[in-house]
Order: sequence, then C-alpha cells, then structure tokens
Amino acid sequence: MNTHRLWDIFCTVIDNHGDLGVCWRLTRQLLAQGQSVRLWVDDASALAWMAPEAHAMPDLQVLPWADASQSDVLQSLQSAQVWIEAFGCPLPEAFVGHFVERTVATHTQQPAWINLEYLSAEDWVPRMHGLPSPVMSGPAKGWTKHFFYPGFTPDTGGLLRETDLLERQQRFDRNAWRKQHAPDLAPDGLLISLFCYEPAALPQLLNQLVGTPHHLLVTPGRPLAAVQQALANMPVQPSWSALPYTDQNGFDEMLWACDLNFVRGEDSLVRALWAGQPFIWHIYPQDDNAHHVKLEAFLDWMQAPESLRQFHRAWNGLQDVALVPAKTAITDSWKNCVQSARQGLLCQTDLASQLLIHSVTTCAAL
Repeated sequence: MNTHRLWDIFCTVIDNHGDLGVCWRLTRQLLAQGQSVRLWVDDASALAWMAPEAHAMPDLQVLPWADASQSDVLQSLQSAQVWIEAFGCPLPEAFVGHFVERTVATHTQQPAWINLEYLSAEDWVPRMHGLPSPVMSGPAKGWTKHFFYPGFTPDTGGLLRETDLLERQQRFDRNAWRKQHAPDLAPDGLLISLFCYEPAALPQLLNQLVGTPHHLLVTPGRPLAAVQQALANMPVQPSWSALPYTDQNGFDEMLWACDLNFVRGEDSLVRALWAGQPFIWHIYPQDDNAHHVKLEAFLDWMQAPESLRQFHRAWNGLQDVALVPAKTAITDSWKNCVQSARQGLLCQTDLASQLLIHSVTTCAAL
C-alpha cells in the first residue's frame, strides 16, 4: 500500500477544534506513509499550537476553505486521487465541478471519494461501514462516494494510531514529566488531567479533591473556564494548576503521565485508550440525547465494570448520583478494563492504513 497519492481532506471546525484534531492526526499519518495532502479548513488558527510544524512539512499544503471556490486557485492545482469529507462536511460545489470537468476532459480516473464519519461503538456501524453512496445530483451526478466509519472492532474502519506509538510510549520518561508539572505531588497522590466541556458534576469532583494528596491538571479553554467558575463558589480549593496549549504529542504525554484522565469528544477518547490509563469520557452532548445511547454502546464494547459505568453516567448527566472518590475509583478493575481494550485494539488495522487500502482498491474498481 505504498502507492503515492495526493489527498484532499476537507474539514470544518464546528466549535471545539476536535474535528481539526482528528484531521491533523490523519494528515500526519498519511504523510508518514509517503502520501501528499492538501488540508482544506475553514479555521486553521488552532494549528498554531496543535501543529506548529505544519507550515514547514513537505508534501503538505494547508489551504483556506474559501480557496476551494476560487477558479484561479483551482486552475493551478493538481488533481487529487482521494477526496475526504471529514465528518460529512459537503465539498464546495465549485471544487467538485472543476475537477469533474477536468476528469471528463482528460479521460482520467475519478478520485476515491470518502465520507469519513464520526466514531461510534453502536452496533449499526459495521453494517454501514464501506457502503457506497451514489451522487444523485450536482456536477458529480453519477459518481459514487463511500461511507467510512471509524470504530472499535475489526469490521469497521479502525482508529488512528501512529506506527511509532508504542516506541514513543516506551521512551517516555513518566517520572520526569510528573516532577516537572506537579513537583509537590505527594507519593500517595494521584495526578489527574481534566479535559472536558461543562459537566454538572464538576463542582462535586473539585470538592472531593479538597484536602486530598491529589493534583489536578486543567487544560486550557473550556475546561479552565469551567473550573474557574466552579472554584469561585468554593471557600477552600483543591490542589490544581492550569496547563498551556500544547501540540498533539504533548497532549499524549500528559495522558501517559497521569493516573486518571478526563477526556472529551472523539480524538482525546482514542488517545486515552492508547495511553492505557484509567479514564472518564465526557461525550459531546446532543440535543436529542443521542449521546446517551452512544456512551452506553461504548461502555458495553469496553466491558466496563459497573463502578466505571456509574462514574461515566454521573459525569455525563445520565444519572444524578454521587461520584465515587477518585482514589477509590481507580481500582484494578478499571485498569484491567482499559488495558484489555487497548490490547484488542492493537491487534486491529489502524484507520490511516485502512483508508490507504480503500483508496487503492476503490480507484482500481472505478
């Protein structure tokens, strides 16, 4: 699967840069496997801290989404062999029209067109993964997209995982990281990372940490704002500190170093799984409560023990119950659960490799 291809990856940033985080990890992994990428994004500002090296990477162009509708820009571009609509964002019609016209005029092969969907452990995902989606209207009428679903089982698209991930983890100096970021942590204290939205149970967690030997590392943005708001009503504060923005490798290292990780969304959930440490997932809230089913499906896949399920339900507002204290919560059953899930995932083909295979086989069939 070392066939060189040019990939157009389209990404829209909704509100939390999570979509861009996934697209950037995918971009990095495709580049590492000898591919070329044009990343089209409507707000690339987060790359300044997420991927400060992006501007200098060979075989990569980060382009404004608006340029995909500019005829002079499109005229100057080479045709790509793969188009990716990240999380179902529709491609600009001008972009599609231009390259459809060029494909017809030059009698060249149409690109592999992939609708890369959101991650879920629900049982319908394997049935939908890989299905064709005929284009019924517009300049590409008669062409075909394919659904591509990331997932946790071998009959899905898999998860993003770098080829050198295990090697990086083995080289990581966990003790040095902990001493740098929590120098006063007691020997029996827990180091906890917090990356969340605004969970209703946050004040309860902070109150539980007061007077304990634990230290809370709070990530910037919404988590820091939520913590500051909750602490304003607390006469006594727990031991905590705010972290700066970091690149993706730095975020991974935080997860490796901590004893318990609170993560949110999609990208950090996957990274928490690879970290192999106990974690709590704050799933992205949806108005129709569809996230409740999605969370339960994930907990079922992970074969989570009941105490871990209850903590997740409380943290995500599914149940109005007290949180288990952190020290009590991190039991062998939690650790064994995460480690077992991680080991199973390591036996599966990663998402970037599956996309490479799909792009080759799809183009060959067109």
